Amino acid sequence: MFLFRELKQEDWKKIHTYASKPEVSQYQSWGPNSEKDTQDYVQHLVHEIRQPEPQKHAWAILREVDEELVGVAELAILDTYHQVGEIAYILHPDEWDRGMGTEVAIRLIGDGFRTFQLQRIQATCHPENKGSIRVLEKCGMEMEGRLRGHLKMKEGRRDSLLYSVLNDG
Repeated sequence: MFLFRELKQEDWKKIHTYASKPEVSQYQSWGPNSEKDTQDYVQHLVHEIRQPEPQKHAWAILREVDEELVGVAELAILDTYHQVGEIAYILHPDEWDRGMGTEVAIRLIGDGFRTFQLQRIQATCHPENKGSIRVLEKCGMEMEGRLRGHLKMKEGRRDSLLYSVLNDG
């Protein structure tokens, strides 16, 4: 259903097709993005993933059928000693409600456990983002609680729900 490939600076144009949409950023602390915002975001990610020992990994998400870029997937190593990571993903709204978000999250979790030997992987989402809540629960994450005032938004601060899954394997 999808492929991962290395993120490239020139991907900003495809990423901007959804990062500029208000519905994509409604639960985020960013956006809707200007072209410069999107270019800066991709430049920052590309810089991060090219570090000698990167703590953040990011991939372009491509639709398998036509290899069109439809999103970005991220895995951040939060604590190497305690083996804790965090996943994040964003998809073009044309791909919402088709199962791709769940598949991407499952892949990120699997890679985090196998490739990076993580023992705990977490994710956060806006308490009203029913789609992300559904994705996180479908991929085996459990809600641990609410992070009050977690993110600074344009209109103030917002809470986030904290989800996690442990490597029991």
